[in-house]
Amino acid sequence: MTPLIGVGLGILFILFLIIVGSGVFTVQQQTHAIVERFGRFKRVAAPGLRFKLPVFDNVAGRVTHRVQELEIKVESKTKDDVFVDVLIAVQYYVSDDYSAVQAAFYRLTNPRQQISSYVFDTVRALVPDMPVDHVFAEKDKIAFAVKERLQDTMQQFGFTILQSLVNDIQPDPVVKEAMNKVNASARLKEAAKNEAEAQKIRVIAQAEAEARAKELQGVGIARQRLAIANGLKESVQACAEAGISPEEATKMVLLTQHYDTVTAVGSHSKSVVMMVPYSPQGMSQVAEQITAALLTGAEAERAAAAGRAPHPPKQAGHAA
Repeated sequence: MTPLIGVGLGILFILFLIIVGSGVFTVQQQTHAIVERFGRFKRVAAPGLRFKLPVFDNVAGRVTHRVQELEIKVESKTKDDVFVDVLIAVQYYVSDDYSAVQAAFYRLTNPRQQISSYVFDTVRALVPDMPVDHVFAEKDKIAFAVKERLQDTMQQFGFTILQSLVNDIQPDPVVKEAMNKVNASARLKEAAKNEAEAQKIRVIAQAEAEARAKELQGVGIARQRLAIANGLKESVQACAEAGISPEEATKMVLLTQHYDTVTAVGSHSKSVVMMVPYSPQGMSQVAEQITAALLTGAEAERAAAAGRAPHPPKQAGHAA
């Protein structure tokens, strides 16, 4: 009987080890385990190697404390009757307090579905009071309202809301295309306005430059004419000192200027042909015509200064 007793004791020892081994379990980091005894909550097991009573106790579940993210797509109508899809991401976790772990495991059957319901309710309470343009501008307000609503509600269930983000707002494709066209039109209008302003600045600058150039050109011409007049005056005075009468001296100076001009024109490679009388009588007529033109110009200047009509010039060879 001794061998049979030994075998029986061995079997009992193996069964004991199996039973004891079934009571040993491990809990991962950032996790808590829920231990029940006969279907009733017994305790919360912290991370590490843990032991439960075999047969009597069992691990009903585990609650993680890692941050989880839930993406929710909410369709809503804006104040101006435009349907938009608001994509909201909710980041949440269960705190490591034992009461929070127990509440998160037992009080909510589907936390993600219940969080989604609160998000739907909050978004659909805000967006219908906003025009579609304001929905884009007030996305931070929507995110804050969602977080505040969830934080107040989910805290009692052991969940802490870390952040609520509005990741995207998608209006109807037709509305989106129309908004893009409006934006593009506004940008083109602004670009055209800027281009017109730049063109205006260029035109004004060019006009000012031309006016300044003409002003300087007029000053140069006036100085040139003054220099010519002074030169002619000095030439006439030199002839008078040589015993030549003023009338003959004037003709001689004018004819000299005329010949200098003809020489300058003839020396130019692209000069045109000019037909002028070069007989003695013809040269006398040229001198008389130049003198008459000068006298007429001088008379016109004096008349303009005095406010009266100029007298007709005296004809050469005739008495006044």
